[in-house]
Amino acid sequence: MHPLKNILNKVIWDKRESPGDYVITFIHRGAAENIKMIPFGKIRDVGSSWFTYQDEAENETTIPFHRVTSVKNTRSGQILWRKRGVLV
Repeated sequence: MHPLKNILNKVIWDKRESPGDYVITFIHRGAAENIKMIPFGKIRDVGSSWFTYQDEAENETTIPFHRVTSVKNTRSGQILWRKRGVLV
């Protein structure tokens, strides 16, 4: 299992975690600097190698894990996961 999938599922399903405290950053062509950051609350589903999120227009978009650059707890500042070679 991909380690990122474990982290996403832990934040979403573990009652000790608050998804509102987390953001996920990923490569998104066309966004400023090709990077987009979304709150965990927008995540709708997690698959074996992807997740889907709902945007402001209520469209669902699928993001493969290889485009994710980091997962961060905004309350503590802790980075739970970072893609190798990427500075956050």
